[in-house]
Amino acid sequence: MTDQIQRFLFDNTNVRGELVTLEQAYAEVLERHDYPAAVNRLLGELLAAVALLTDTVKLDGTLSIEVRGNGALALLMAESNPGGELRAIARMAEDAAAVDEQAGFRELVGEGQIMITLDPREGHRYQGIVALDRDSLADCLADYFAQSEQLPTRLWLAADGRGAGGLLLQRMPDESQNQDVDAWDRTVHLAATVKSDELLHLAPQELLQRLYHEETVRVFDPKALRFGCTCSRERIADALVGLGAQELREVLAEQGGIETQCHFCHTRYAFSIEEVEALLTEGDEPPSVVH
Repeated sequence: MTDQIQRFLFDNTNVRGELVTLEQAYAEVLERHDYPAAVNRLLGELLAAVALLTDTVKLDGTLSIEVRGNGALALLMAESNPGGELRAIARMAEDAAAVDEQAGFRELVGEGQIMITLDPREGHRYQGIVALDRDSLADCLADYFAQSEQLPTRLWLAADGRGAGGLLLQRMPDESQNQDVDAWDRTVHLAATVKSDELLHLAPQELLQRLYHEETVRVFDPKALRFGCTCSRERIADALVGLGAQELREVLAEQGGIETQCHFCHTRYAFSIEEVEALLTEGDEPPSVVH
């Protein structure tokens, strides 16, 4: 199955939707880490969700979803950008016991919050926060839209360690084009009949036909998705400088250099004493004055 996101809408209504299917990008995330099966499934749901939200909010920049809880899973994070690149990571709690293979969302995350960060290429960074007080990731994200965007939104997510999929429906605020007052309730009711197996294994067109064969659905060209990491030597260098000169020099004195790796893709970066000192010197330079 092709990794892609498919946008669609229902003619003469203010209801729009997205369908996402992931296989290779999901596999590339999992092959870089060794997580319990239950975490792999939730990570797949989050990957599908971040792709859906990025396309939904039409952000020219990076969107990330960060789940922090007090359960066996301390952190779950996924990130997407307009180029269709996805990456994700999970971190188990230090005192976490063995995770049951069938553990669900609440058991894994416990209590906490979800932070959704929109980081545009131009303009101000925005962060919305919702509590982890629902029984599924999809319902927590629907709460985010209700509170932060004030747009009725519903999501259905599925993952099984091999593939991930998701469906999103949203009612837009413009009622001028809506000639069907029952459209939202009807389309949500039909979407609620979708099965995880259908989200994972049916092509978007086939799934839409199965759910909405009596509706007039306009389908747009799909957008390709893939695994991609935004790490770079320059970004790692900036992060090192942010630690402060004293801490960096203590590490240099102890280790004779600094070696680190990206948590998402495991690319390793090494900096010699001379390279770190050059970074610190650059950071000490006064800003230029424009006359």
